[in-house]
Amino acid sequence: MSTKAPLVDPFARAIQYLRVSVTDRCDFRCTYCMAEHMTFLPKKDLLSLEELDRLCTAFIGLGVEKLRITGGEPLVRKGILTFFQGMRRHLDSGALKELTLTTNGSQLAKFAAPLAEAGVRRVNVSLDTLDDAKFATITRWGRLSQVLAGIDAARAAGLAIKINVVALKGFNEDELVPITEWCAREGHDLTFIEVMPMGEMSEEARLDQYWPLRDLRARLAEVFTLTDLPDRTGGPARYVRIEETGQRIGFITPLTHNFCESCNRVRVTCTGELFMCLGQEDMADLRAPLRASDDDRVLEQAIRAAISRKPKGHDFDYSRQRVAGQMSRHMSHTGG
Repeated sequence: MSTKAPLVDPFARAIQYLRVSVTDRCDFRCTYCMAEHMTFLPKKDLLSLEELDRLCTAFIGLGVEKLRITGGEPLVRKGILTFFQGMRRHLDSGALKELTLTTNGSQLAKFAAPLAEAGVRRVNVSLDTLDDAKFATITRWGRLSQVLAGIDAARAAGLAIKINVVALKGFNEDELVPITEWCAREGHDLTFIEVMPMGEMSEEARLDQYWPLRDLRARLAEVFTLTDLPDRTGGPARYVRIEETGQRIGFITPLTHNFCESCNRVRVTCTGELFMCLGQEDMADLRAPLRASDDDRVLEQAIRAAISRKPKGHDFDYSRQRVAGQMSRHMSHTGG
């Protein structure tokens, strides 16, 4: 355990959960997430794998116990396995309790076994439909069979799997029960996520596809018996148990001010920007101190200074969201 004073924000919340994006690139082009022809960041702007290791190690030294790796699609980052293998030392020491990732599943067939070897015990897979044609439509470049093969490989490697489904009115409404039953049969956890009113869709399409989770839940309750659970993970999900299957189902409404009081998480972008709140634009640049000095105390000071600015809560204002694309990706791939 670290002998350093832990990271505690001004509201006495200990920061124990870090989400780190390792790339802005993805091998899919999901319509609610990014344009088909994206311009990605130059390599020099991204944190190197060595810098990502230093950054995460600094946070772990300050009390972070849960590390989630995200993207884009994290597994398309060249050499990313060496990063996971490096983080294994913190799992072995007991300082890090959990190392997880959120993925679209496209590369899991290749990476599941080595990820498990590196100490990853569970993965979140973003999967919005089980229909081949619809999957091809919404991901533009994806193939459902490839993702399902990846999920099978992850299960074979002993990884627990949580399926994240973005609720899209008129797109996957008719799959609500089939997806729920599929997850029950396969033994996967399941979380439904309300679509963000941002990203690369037109305003009209965005409003057309907005499916409030209260409506989704009500429809689910017509088929199954739902019992509210008190489970909280310090994050945005609210949980119910489906009595007929014993499943735990999560509901994430990113726009609802419903979890700030217990928020113990921060996130870092692939360029080293630390966002203290998922719903506000205030951020701190950690790339500069990383590159300015090999002395980790400089980095730690920058982290502590940023956490001292973590707000009590957020209030989404659609018109303010200038980081829309990135916020859409991060929030669409949220998971407890």
